[in-house]
Amino acid sequence: MAFGARILKTGMAVTLALYLSVLFNFASPVGAAIAAIFAMQPSIYRSWRYFLDQIQTSTMGAVIALLGGMLLSNEPIAVGLVCILVIMISMKMNRADTIGLTLVTVISVMEASGQWQFALTRFLLTLTGILSAFIINITVFPPQPRKQYIQQIENVFTSLSLLLRTAVSHEMKESVFRDEKNGLEGAIKALADKYALFEEEQKQLRRAKYSQTRQMVVYKNLLGSLQKGYQVLEAIDRHYFQADRTEQTDELFDRHLEQLIKYHEYILLKFEEKLKPGANDSEPLAEDNDRFLKSAINGYDPQKSGQLRLSVVAAAIYDYGYQLERLDKVADQIHRMNADDKESAVLSEKI
Repeated sequence: MAFGARILKTGMAVTLALYLSVLFNFASPVGAAIAAIFAMQPSIYRSWRYFLDQIQTSTMGAVIALLGGMLLSNEPIAVGLVCILVIMISMKMNRADTIGLTLVTVISVMEASGQWQFALTRFLLTLTGILSAFIINITVFPPQPRKQYIQQIENVFTSLSLLLRTAVSHEMKESVFRDEKNGLEGAIKALADKYALFEEEQKQLRRAKYSQTRQMVVYKNLLGSLQKGYQVLEAIDRHYFQADRTEQTDELFDRHLEQLIKYHEYILLKFEEKLKPGANDSEPLAEDNDRFLKSAINGYDPQKSGQLRLSVVAAAIYDYGYQLERLDKVADQIHRMNADDKESAVLSEKI
């Protein structure tokens, strides 16, 4: 596992929670450390939401545990029943992500068998841990998911382009190809999770800025193009080599894949603003994409086995090319809008 900011911040949050527990003379600071571990989140928004949600469920859990300890004592069966009740209520409140730490609070409070002073101390320990994690998360290497997202896009594309370039030629060792492909799948899933995080944050904004909405369109299309590229790899892996092919067929598929990869790379350079807007026209690709699919269909030979499998692969490649056309149009639109924004800013300064 790579050493990252979140690992460092988790350790710092635990340290801060323990120091604060000692400062406030809490008898057992372990509860605060546990709460800090649970409360470390991948974004500032989620940290704040978790903080608010956890206060609600922990308060509810502490109250129920206090009543349960007074009425049922701290017998194991009683603790289990109270945990079940708290889980059901938390699920009803749509607070499933807070259940783990809430149950830690419940068990700690019931240990006191109804002593409210002890229950209050345990509850404050939990809040200390959550607050420690929140403070560390927003002050030490604050999460920058959008910047990380773009960096991940570039890294994933590098892996995708390597695999697509060697998929048809079958030059890479089978074991290496499999490992690289599995790694690529995990990286794309991580990107999808990060996009879901952006989408979640935007939904919470009552009036999202137009620039934020525009950014989400870009992120969605960037992710979609990588997913379509991975689907090409899947289709090749499952169907391509099981079909009888000629050298001309291999050359057709390999040549078009190379063209799509270069086009994909070109579009990413547009988003990085390293190229002039409109420097590339998507129409030639659209024509080549259509021509490729027609050639693949016309090359169908019923006398050879597995020819329909080639159609599946060709369709996946065509779909990848279509997604790149859409991505290219988005890139051009973004560049035009950015240019208009800069022009408006210059005019405003002159006025």
